[in-house]
Amino acid sequence: MLRSLLSSSLFRIDLRRLILILAVMSAFVTLANSFYASYRVQRQLLIDNTLEENRVYATKLAASTEQFLKSMQKQLAYSSVIAARHFDDPAVLQSETARLKYQTDSFNSVVLTNVQGRILATSPDSLQLVGHILNTPGAIQALNERRPLISQPYISAAQNLVIVISTPVITAEGKYLGYIAGTIYLRQKSILNELLGEHYYRDGSYIAVLDKERRILYHPDAYRIGEVVKPRPLTEAARKESNGSLMVTNLAGQNMLAGYAVVPSSGWEIITQRPTDSTLKPLEGLMVKVLKHLTPLALLTLMCVWLFSRMIARPLWLLARSANEMDKPDISTNIREIPSWYFESNQLKRALLIGINLLQKKIGKLKFETQTDPMTGLFNRRGLAMAMESVVQMRQQFSAIALDIDHFKTINDSYGHDTGDEVIKSLAEQIRHNARESDILCRVGGEEFLVLLPDTTLAEAQMIAERLRQNVETLVLPGIRPITISLGVSYWNQQQGEPETSLKRADEALYKAKQEGRNRVVVGPE
Repeated sequence: MLRSLLSSSLFRIDLRRLILILAVMSAFVTLANSFYASYRVQRQLLIDNTLEENRVYATKLAASTEQFLKSMQKQLAYSSVIAARHFDDPAVLQSETARLKYQTDSFNSVVLTNVQGRILATSPDSLQLVGHILNTPGAIQALNERRPLISQPYISAAQNLVIVISTPVITAEGKYLGYIAGTIYLRQKSILNELLGEHYYRDGSYIAVLDKERRILYHPDAYRIGEVVKPRPLTEAARKESNGSLMVTNLAGQNMLAGYAVVPSSGWEIITQRPTDSTLKPLEGLMVKVLKHLTPLALLTLMCVWLFSRMIARPLWLLARSANEMDKPDISTNIREIPSWYFESNQLKRALLIGINLLQKKIGKLKFETQTDPMTGLFNRRGLAMAMESVVQMRQQFSAIALDIDHFKTINDSYGHDTGDEVIKSLAEQIRHNARESDILCRVGGEEFLVLLPDTTLAEAQMIAERLRQNVETLVLPGIRPITISLGVSYWNQQQGEPETSLKRADEALYKAKQEGRNRVVVGPE
């Protein structure tokens, strides 16, 4: 009886009427104009406080960066004295560059050159630059000016975007011998990233560092490092005064509250920015408190609206979530348990159950057809790709066996294509008979087959391939001569690059088996 009443147009609970009820209730929930002035005052106070905090913070970071740069220059100056005393001793020079690199982690690499710019020592040794003549902008500037320098960013000899901090090597008599320099990689992990990166906020705030040419030296988005930005109010303001704050709009159109400060020795501009929306977020809670004291009834009304909205939205939300999980086997049961207490959600539930039933049947059929070879029932290339992806995701090592039928064209020419198809089916059956349940069996085209053996060593795979070769060699097929197969074997694990390389090595081994006379197993290199 109740169901009949609910189904009638007069008593039916539908979404249109629910929205109407919600709108009527919401009409009574209004904010009074009396607290608008309070909202504006609190908003401006939050903005002013954040601007001042960002200015102070940028100034603090600039001071820390200045201290850090001076510390590195002192390290280089000390090393230059040692290098000047032992400039003809490569072992001492190499030891000093290694000490600078590994004692403090201040530099990503260290290099020492003579007056011609030829590298005498470097660290790490993996750079293999000793004996090379540097002609990078940083090297040329250091050789020409012969004084302590902090270079502009440039591409190094090792193809890294770097800045170089250098100090000349001068003897006690004042003779210039060369320079010693430490590099900081801008797009890789470095002391600069550690100094600035730990201050990154999770509310959208970030820090950026620009040099005198407006080139980005540090940015949370590593792809922007090295980019030269166009003149903007914030960068122009930093050129006029050593520190300050400003409200700006970034390139994404987001309003930001920025503070800036200049590092004296390098002229770098350190900019701290915080989204205006994040700054004003606490204001929402503050105004709710004001509203609570002014209009208690409004809060009660809002609670009722929220509860009612939840009751309306929950069935649709559960149905929408279930729609994203349509490939799960128990999804129909989950949908049936969703409480659909009004007309529209109940109709959607019924339609979704019908659609899922039809879709799962269609998907199952299509999945089988698209992943298997209709003649042999083995995986095709698409099925192979999906099976290999599963093996790699499970971090399993595997061996691969590539094989095909020797002189198959002759079989087709001599006995016909129908007999050739029977030969292929017989070989597929032999492969299946010699395989384990976990093995992945594929027909990759024509008379070509591929077998993946998860958690199988190369030696074990070779034994399996040889056993299969012998079984095929002794196989009796009515009406045709005996057939033979050639096989190539390879192995793959997580340390060997992309798994497809193993299949290529198996194909190359198969090709070699054919070149060597067919009817044999050839093992590819590990």
